[in-house]
Amino acid sequence: MWEEQFGSEKWIKQQIAQLYNSVNQEMYDVGVKTLKVELLQHKCIIFGEHKRVPALRALEQRNEALTSQVDAALVDEFKKRLHQLLVQELGLPVRTVLKDFDPVSGAAATVIYLEEKKR
Repeated sequence: MWEEQFGSEKWIKQQIAQLYNSVNQEMYDVGVKTLKVELLQHKCIIFGEHKRVPALRALEQRNEALTSQVDAALVDEFKKRLHQLLVQELGLPVRTVLKDFDPVSGAAATVIYLEEKKR
């Protein structure tokens, strides 16, 4: 599916990684530590290691509930921005973007579901 549309799986992986990292830089002023993009039929799975925002790290020690709410809001905003860029920049027919982030380890997993062509 990916090679049919873009010609090179390597190229589209690089483009998706760059967009992911640019959203991270835009929102947190820092890129991701590591990033791995995997393509599977009509899905893209991104594994990343993130650096914790220092202000949130300080806040979580005193107010864990608030920090969890802020983390959730930031993840939602990240998903919206990534979704928009994938559509605008790459023309991907994105159905939804799912993301989970573990603030303790900095690990994140993102799944991008694409619309499947009707047969």
